[in-house]
Amino acid sequence: MDSNGPSATDVITYIGVPLAVLGVLPILYNTVATLGALSRIKRILRHSRLTALTRSDVVNRVIEVELPRYAVTPWDRFTNRDDYWSLSRHPSSIPGGSWTTFNWRTNVIGLQTQRVEYADQLRQPQVEVAFEELVSYLLDLGAVPDAHGWRLLRNTGLWTPVGCALLMSPDGTEKSLTIAPLDGSDGHLSLAANWSSRWTTRDFKDLPPYWVRLPPPPPQHLPPPASSDEAGSNIEKQASPSAAAADEIEVVAEDLDAETSSMAKRSLESDHNQQHRDEPAASASSSSQRQPITCQISGDGIVTALAQEDRLLSSLQLDSLPIDHIRARSGRTDGTWFASVATAYGTSSQTILWNYRIPDDVIAFARKDSVPCGVLVLLGVVDEAQTPEWATQHADDRAAALDVFARRGREQRAAMDAESRMPPAQKAQAMRDRMMRENEQRLQEMRDKMRLENQRRETRLMEALQSPKWDNKVVAAHQLAWLKRHQPSAFPAATTHKDAVGSVLHRMVLDAAFAVALCRMLDLWKSWADNGGMRKSDMAALQEDLQGGDGGQAAVFAQATVLVAMIKDSSIALEGTLSVDLQECLRLWRTVRLG
Repeated sequence: MDSNGPSATDVITYIGVPLAVLGVLPILYNTVATLGALSRIKRILRHSRLTALTRSDVVNRVIEVELPRYAVTPWDRFTNRDDYWSLSRHPSSIPGGSWTTFNWRTNVIGLQTQRVEYADQLRQPQVEVAFEELVSYLLDLGAVPDAHGWRLLRNTGLWTPVGCALLMSPDGTEKSLTIAPLDGSDGHLSLAANWSSRWTTRDFKDLPPYWVRLPPPPPQHLPPPASSDEAGSNIEKQASPSAAAADEIEVVAEDLDAETSSMAKRSLESDHNQQHRDEPAASASSSSQRQPITCQISGDGIVTALAQEDRLLSSLQLDSLPIDHIRARSGRTDGTWFASVATAYGTSSQTILWNYRIPDDVIAFARKDSVPCGVLVLLGVVDEAQTPEWATQHADDRAAALDVFARRGREQRAAMDAESRMPPAQKAQAMRDRMMRENEQRLQEMRDKMRLENQRRETRLMEALQSPKWDNKVVAAHQLAWLKRHQPSAFPAATTHKDAVGSVLHRMVLDAAFAVALCRMLDLWKSWADNGGMRKSDMAALQEDLQGGDGGQAAVFAQATVLVAMIKDSSIALEGTLSVDLQECLRLWRTVRLG
């Protein structure tokens, strides 16, 4: 080779090395870009307080991120007030992490691996949450439902446009819960949340969704508390038998062995201790009559009942009141009636979220006119002049009775004149015959009068059962007026329809016998409404006295009409409204993805 020409080494040096460097540059670039993206991803994860596993492939420029998937539920609004009513201090800025705006109780349910190339491709996994709990939580904070969004979600389901608002901020200007893209939602409804601390307009003292507060009865309806003198005399009366029993045991113990004597003394002490243990329970029952009762109503009926101060401050001792007599049970309708009336009572423009659905047959019954106006007349609730003409008008019998009386008088005077002209023996016989005849006539007239009265009473009863039926709201208005007249201590003159319903529900919680009697009356009423109308046996049941009750069956029926009218009011007000759409959506979508 020419000494002046390039050698093979020179060729490799000047051409091969640059080519080799050019071939390595993409790898170097991918390495630098991947490490830079990985650094940004780790910084984003660290800023969002997220724990994740990261792996990088510098050759293929791929970053794998493993993030945990959670199932979340709100904290308890009483025991975890700070977490429930405040927002998270470190919300995530990663797309799909809008749920981190709030504080949640979390449970890891899996891992999600993402393969990304750039940091802005990172997505935070959505969380699973019960739709009902989510909506209830946001409403408890102060969110306002959007009627158009719920109607659209009910009609179109997963095809609801992205960004459609379901809940708005309290001022109605910002969206707080919207429809999110279905990416990674696995067929579930996908939602996104947004909230600001200034939007929280409620606190733990406000009544949460699914709860209803029942006011106590008027103070004059409650039994007066025993005075200190009476209490002292009662204690002395209760203590004296115990002392006498102790003396008796001491006397008997002299003739018994030591073991029998000690057993008797232990029995006496046990009874005395049991008496002292029962005193706080009686005191608690008496105090609950003077306090509002807060009831939680679930989809199956009443869950808990708590008697406490006016403002709900704690969830402790939720089962402090016995409610087994109004729980939903198979074969019994007591729980259904209580939950239906309590739902209707608590439903208003501010409490549109109710997870208890009043049965369709109960709503149909409440809307049906089933009480004849003539029955209300017979019960003394309504004056007959206030009703349309329904009874046969009988002629006045006093003129006919006067004619009969005059004829009997003339016949008696003629017979007595004839007797005066008879010999003594014949006169005595004639007088006996006349008196016997007059007695027979009086007895026959009495029997005829009683038969006519019974016939007219029976006819009036049948006409009353066939009289025009009034609307349940009209019936309830007249019955409430009747209760105010006959039970002014329980239903003062200023009592409104809603006040009366709350008072009756309050008594149903505390008085099991009253609740059973009232629900039995509602079953009877619904039975004749569903079976073609009221019968004589139904009327007889209304007119008989209720053992242990006050006011008889008529008073129980009067209170039942007030409850049924409340169910009718709420069913008419909510038909085809936001509450129905919201309830139906919660029924269709049990679990949703939030992110």
